Amino acid sequence: MSKIHPSAIIHDGAMLADNVEIGPYCVIGEHVSIGSGTRLEAHVVVAGHTRIGSNNRIYSFASIGCDPQDKKYAGEPTQLLIGDGNTIFQSVTISTGTAQDEGVTQIGNDNWIMAYVHIAHDCKIGNHTIFANNTTLAGHVDIGDWVILGGFTTVHQFCKIAPHAMTAFTAAVAQDVPPFVLAAGNRAVPNGINSEGLKRRGFSSEQITNIKRAYKTLYRKSIPFVDARQMLEEQCLTQPELQPFVDFFAASTRGIIR
Repeated sequence: MSKIHPSAIIHDGAMLADNVEIGPYCVIGEHVSIGSGTRLEAHVVVAGHTRIGSNNRIYSFASIGCDPQDKKYAGEPTQLLIGDGNTIFQSVTISTGTAQDEGVTQIGNDNWIMAYVHIAHDCKIGNHTIFANNTTLAGHVDIGDWVILGGFTTVHQFCKIAPHAMTAFTAAVAQDVPPFVLAAGNRAVPNGINSEGLKRRGFSSEQITNIKRAYKTLYRKSIPFVDARQMLEEQCLTQPELQPFVDFFAASTRGIIR
C-alpha cells in the first residue's frame, strides 16, 4: 500500500503504482508516472512528461522533469525517463528533452546522483554511474555505464564519456573521454586509466595490463591518432577487452581529449 503524506499535492492525472511513498509537501504533475517501491522525501517536485521506474529514492528539494533551460523550448511535451534503483540526492535538477533532439532525457538503472547535480536536457545516462556533488552536465551529453564523475565536474554539450571512465575533482570536459580513461584538469586531459575501478568490476590483471598498453599506444607514443586507432583495431582481434575503444572512436563526434 502506498504512503502519501496529506500535504502532498498530486494531480489527478498522475499515475502512482502500489507501494509508492510520497513525503510532505511534494508536488506531482499531471503527466507523471512513478513505479512501485519508489520513495520521495519531503519537498520533491516531479513535473513534465516524466516516467520514474521502481525502487528509486529521491531526496528533498530535487526538481525532476523540469523544463529544459533552453531558449528554443516552447512547451513541447518532451520526456524524462528514469529507470530502476536510482538514488537522487538533495537539490538535484533533471530536465526533460527538447524537440531539437530526440525529445527525451534518459537515466538508466542503479545510478548514484549526489547533491546539487544538474542533468540538462537530452542527456543519456547509462547504468551504475556515480555523479559526485555539484556535477553539471550541459545538454545532449552521453554518459556510459560505470562512469564516475568527480565533484564539481562540468561537461560541455554533446560530449560523450565512455564506459568505465572517470573524472577527477573539478574536471572540465570539453571533448569526448574514451573508455577506461581518467580525465583531470581544466580543460580535462588524460591522466592514466581507471585501474582501481576496473579491478572492482572484475577485470583480470591481464585485461588491465592490455588496457594500459592500449592507453600508452593512444597517448604516449608519438604517432598520429589515425595510426594509433588502427593499431588498437588490430589488437582487439586477440584482446576483446579493447573493443570498447574501437566502438567509441567510431561514435565520437567532438574528438577525444588529448
